[in-house]
Amino acid sequence: MKSWSSPWLLALSLALFAPRVLAQEPIRIGFLAPYSGPFAEYGALGEGGIKAFLKLNGDSVAGRKIEVIVKDTAASPEVAKRLAQEMVVRDKVDLFIVTGFTPETLTVAMVATEARKPLFATLASSSGITARSPFMIRTASSFAQTTVPLAAWLAKSGVKRAATLVSDYNPGIDAENAFKSGFTAAGGQVSESIRVPLRGPEFSPFVQRLKDAKAEAVFAFVPAGEQGVGLTKALLERGIIPGAKFASVGELMDDHVFNSLGDAVIGSISSGNYSVAHDSAENRAFVKAFAEVTQAKGRPTFMAVHTFDAMAAVFAVARTSNGSMDGEKFMEAVKGLKLTSPRGPITIDAQTRDIVQTVYIRRVEKVSGRLENVEFEKFEDIKETGSR
Repeated sequence: MKSWSSPWLLALSLALFAPRVLAQEPIRIGFLAPYSGPFAEYGALGEGGIKAFLKLNGDSVAGRKIEVIVKDTAASPEVAKRLAQEMVVRDKVDLFIVTGFTPETLTVAMVATEARKPLFATLASSSGITARSPFMIRTASSFAQTTVPLAAWLAKSGVKRAATLVSDYNPGIDAENAFKSGFTAAGGQVSESIRVPLRGPEFSPFVQRLKDAKAEAVFAFVPAGEQGVGLTKALLERGIIPGAKFASVGELMDDHVFNSLGDAVIGSISSGNYSVAHDSAENRAFVKAFAEVTQAKGRPTFMAVHTFDAMAAVFAVARTSNGSMDGEKFMEAVKGLKLTSPRGPITIDAQTRDIVQTVYIRRVEKVSGRLENVEFEKFEDIKETGSR
């Protein structure tokens, strides 16, 4: 377990202002994410987003210090639930930020609901998950949110026949269904739909099926990181990239994996809510702060932006509530909240508590000697369902 706070300052306040102890209690945030196993990088990216926010905005709000308690879920729903229970009982957290897949997020949501603690879902992408807990807010995208605009763009660009390959779990199936829905609604045809195992997949036979389908475009989704790199390399080896137009949600073509892929992916298309190349003052400040707090170990990604925005929401609510972290009042205050994020303008939907945001269509290009996702078209005010 890790935590950040200023214990000497708390000790001083206890000594000098004993009657005001309760007012000086820190806001305790439980951050749950994988730091070990195949998805270990997710924890570091999410934590980097939190630290970047505190670097830019300070480590206190409404007179209360921020303490972040960090624990490793190893991407296990059972471990995530146990750790969440410990955070409530032992660490007395006020709220949760969870960078985890849908199963981990939902097990933590059970604990958060019972304890009446707000929970920010910063990675889980399955459709409709905020309906599972009245205390959940999602700053991550759903797959429909990023996939439906991409499918519409592909059809608009003249693609008539596509094939899909996704991981065989709820978010992957959501992505497949969202792509099919958006693409066929725009007049396209999906000729082949392939699902691969979530854990330890061997991509070669599945990629061969994609090649045999001879589609004009390939849409793919697997979890970001090692699997995304592995699939992209298999697509390159079999000549699907650049033989077919390759399109994916942002996870596969995220900025931090470009060093592993090289120039062969130039021209690949993806949809996403964030790119390091996004042109705004807020993003430039975020990228700089992220590099400073992580010792420039990598570029920030959508995962870092999602935790950054969760922290922005916490600060916004704390300012309006004079520092109170009452769970039910917090949830009322966050509904309809509007923020200016490094990704652009965002809103917390007052009905669903999902994020409403801009979805960008990006192309991999070489800019000043390095690969970047360059945004060239955008769909504004997209809701969780992929519609406006």
